[in-house]
Amino acid sequence: MYPNSDAALPNTALGNTAFGNFDNAGFDNAGFDNTVFEMAVTLPANLHARPAGKLAQAAARFSSGIRIDYGAKSVNPTGVLAVMSLGATVGTVVTLHAEGPDAEEAVQTLARILREAE
Repeated sequence: MYPNSDAALPNTALGNTAFGNFDNAGFDNAGFDNTVFEMAVTLPANLHARPAGKLAQAAARFSSGIRIDYGAKSVNPTGVLAVMSLGATVGTVVTLHAEGPDAEEAVQTLARILREAE
């Protein structure tokens, strides 16, 4: 009944939406390093299969949450097809964003791969 319906979704025990309100869901962030690191990189080449593959392999080694932003698109760089779907071309700027204990190292490593793309 809910799809394509004007009926409101029911409240849940978790919050006021169908999926609940997970803000501060009783988790203590003590002991977690929530470092955020971000860097813009101008591409020296199109983001095709070879650099996308290198990027995906490197991104998979980090525990931080990583994303690449280009225009209105944002993808997780651990998938080659996701990276290629950005359609980023030579001379354009992509932004690397990472959050977690190894965020700075992740962004630095991925930025180096992007700057060395051929």
